[in-house]
Amino acid sequence: MTEIPEHLRKRAEEARKKAESTPAAGGGDDAGGAAASGEGSKIPAHLLERSKSAKQKEAAGTAVAPAGGGVGTAVAAATAVADAPVMTGPAGHTQRLLTVVKSGSIQDIKMKPQDKVHTWPHLIVVEFGAALFCTAFLTFFSIFVNAPLLELANVNATPNPSKAPWYFLGLQELLTMFHPMVAGVTIPGIGLIILTMAPYIDKNPSNKPEDRKIAVSLFTLFMMFWAVLTIIGSFFRGPGFNFVFPWADGLFFEL
Repeated sequence: MTEIPEHLRKRAEEARKKAESTPAAGGGDDAGGAAASGEGSKIPAHLLERSKSAKQKEAAGTAVAPAGGGVGTAVAAATAVADAPVMTGPAGHTQRLLTVVKSGSIQDIKMKPQDKVHTWPHLIVVEFGAALFCTAFLTFFSIFVNAPLLELANVNATPNPSKAPWYFLGLQELLTMFHPMVAGVTIPGIGLIILTMAPYIDKNPSNKPEDRKIAVSLFTLFMMFWAVLTIIGSFFRGPGFNFVFPWADGLFFEL
């Protein structure tokens, strides 16, 4: 059941006390009693008139009944009038407070706001702008800077050290430590499988880095592992692919 506000309860209690403290006009007629009750309970005048008319009709019907049907009819009419429900509230009031409906929306909200945006134009515009910037940078860089090309390769002379391109130096560094099957297939394959399973291991829908600790840790571990191998193969490997210090023996790396 809906709770009635406190200010309405206080108002009803004050009205009840005021009605009880008002003396009843018992010596007057029905109209005078109704008027006194109306002044005490502040009942509108049109309701008092309607109640007065209904009482007069009931009295007239009770008075006419004996002439038409005898004693039995009079007793039946009196019984019907006595059994008729009296539509009055507490302390004789004809008005009562049914309930108070709290204010609020009756519309059922099915769609909840989500922290998402459309791919177009929010994402595509940013990616297209980044692609244009990279293209412009590479274009101007290639105009003003010559590519570091070496002389023609001599099949009779192998360069020492012989290094792979920088993006394969991590794999070449693994070949110096493990068997070719382990360094070329097993370790890279395990790394790729772990990266492929990462979205199924970490199912957190958040796009904030502080909420994606598992995904960030896996990616950081993979990048640091491969970056360290690439740096060692680029700057710390000299003739014969032996370990050297670049600040002591020189730099044996060319693009």
